[in-house]
Formats: sequence, structure tokens, C-alpha cells
Amino acid sequence: MPSRLAVLASGRGSNLQAIIDHFDSLARERTAKVVLVASNRADSPALIRAATASIDIAHFNSADDGSELLALLKSFRIDLVVLAGYLKRIQPKVIHEYAGRIINIHPALLPAFGGEGMYGARVHEAVIATGARESGVTVHLVDDEYDRGPIVAQWRVPVSPLDTSESLAARVLAVEHTVYPRVVEMVAILQQLESKRTD
Repeated sequence: MPSRLAVLASGRGSNLQAIIDHFDSLARERTAKVVLVASNRADSPALIRAATASIDIAHFNSADDGSELLALLKSFRIDLVVLAGYLKRIQPKVIHEYAGRIINIHPALLPAFGGEGMYGARVHEAVIATGARESGVTVHLVDDEYDRGPIVAQWRVPVSPLDTSESLAARVLAVEHTVYPRVVEMVAILQQLESKRTD
């Protein structure tokens, strides 16, 4: 039985699309399936992507204490929560309920260039400003501190002396689209194995 995934997104949803495409390409062999895409923004393009793919969508208020999101996840019997460009903090009660089952991708090599407010162009601008020779992507479990949860996987991306934040962002995003779906698949498999072991 494939793991049931909820993807939370605030923006365009390009990583969401990469995840949908990856699991669709596995067909009967897939170990997970996106059954819900939810956003804190009712106008998020990610919701349109999901609806186009016949995936259930929802909008929730991220300003509450997490009760609304938690009820939504439970109603869809979600096994794994995947953050894909979701720009709000996950409330503690959701983190507690889904401990070890919420994953995020960050466009740099954590623990460097992470923390509150470090997202999007800000990350790439900071990397270039320090003269770093490499950046990359980090997939990590979400805990109650921004970008501090246990690291699951990283992939390095070289930084060129001629890079702008836009050119570096484009190169890092291309790697995200390759790495993230496969790490989501790996985490889903490990979660299933752990579930069988404890049954």
C-alpha cells in the first residue's frame, strides 16, 4: 500500500510537480502517492497544479495554532508531510503529531545559510556574498527550529565566480527537482519498513 503524502506549498509548486511526475512515472511500483496538496494561500499556483493532476486540494489558515492543518492531515490519513516551497512555520502541535514524518528541502547546504527569513533569493544572495565556492540542496526532517532538523540528504552545486543569485537559483532548483522526489521516495520506503518492523 503506497504511503499517503500531503504536500504543503505556498508558491509556484515546481517541486510539487517534480514529485507528482516522479511517482506517476513509477506507476504500479510507486511506494507513495500525493493525495493532498494544501496551501496557506488560496491563490497559490501549486493548488492549480494539483487540481490539474486530479489531486485533492485545500486552503488552511496558517495563523491558527495548527489545529486546522492537523485536522486536515488526519482527515486524509496522511503518512508523510512534504514541504515544497511552504514559507510558514509548522505549528508545534503538528510537529509533535507528525514527528519524524515532515520533510523539507532547503536551497543551500545546511546548517549554513539557514534559519528564519532565509528562503528564496535571500539564500543565494548570501551564498554569493560570502564568496562560497559551492552551494547545494539539503533535505531535512522538520522540528521546532527553522532549518535545524536532522539532515536526510545533501547534494552539492558549484558556485561560479560569474554567478548571480538568479543563475545560481536556477541551477540549484534543477538539482532540487531531481533530488527531492527520490529522497521523498526513500523516506516513504524507510517509514514503511519501520512500520512493518513495529507491527
